[in-house]
Amino acid sequence: MRREVGSAAVQHGSASTFPILLAAACAFLLVLPFVTTFNDFLTVLVLRAGLQGPVQVVAAGEARLVVSLLALIGIKAGVASGGYLVLWPGTSKALTMFISWNCIGWQSLVLLGISFATGLRGNYTWAARAQVAILGTLGTVIVNLLRVAAVCLLAATAGSLPAVLFHDYGGTLVIVAWLFAFWALADRWILGDPIVPGGEAA
Repeated sequence: MRREVGSAAVQHGSASTFPILLAAACAFLLVLPFVTTFNDFLTVLVLRAGLQGPVQVVAAGEARLVVSLLALIGIKAGVASGGYLVLWPGTSKALTMFISWNCIGWQSLVLLGISFATGLRGNYTWAARAQVAILGTLGTVIVNLLRVAAVCLLAATAGSLPAVLFHDYGGTLVIVAWLFAFWALADRWILGDPIVPGGEAA
């Protein structure tokens, strides 16, 4: 939406968020095969360097919440230690899953930060900005939990290959879809029109 204010045009910051999100998502998908391989190497380095403590605090909390989500749909699971989960899918043997540092969802927080930098660029009130930041962060955390639970569910019901494919590729698409939906709702119900000098809405 554009409205002439003097000689300047004011444009919604969130209106420019979608192409930037799309470009960032494409960049993630293009480098994903390399990142996936490199992440395994980095995980070993993180463990050997003794930096796994803070990461595993997050992973352990995420694992407990994922176990609770799986219980809601009838998948028996438990936390073995830290980010390790054990699944008992029916009559099949137990499966062990590990939430490593590159599985906790930092990629989605990067995309969320990029979207904040562009989507909140308009002259919005601080209250509206705070609401968008809080809801966006909480929503992204919840979507990440659902993403990890979906990986576990696929591993328990369909096998390791579908779970790995969803983990490596589908998860990114889920996060991008969530961010597009979130900004569409935020633009419609929270941000509205930016404020322009003189008290008018653009």
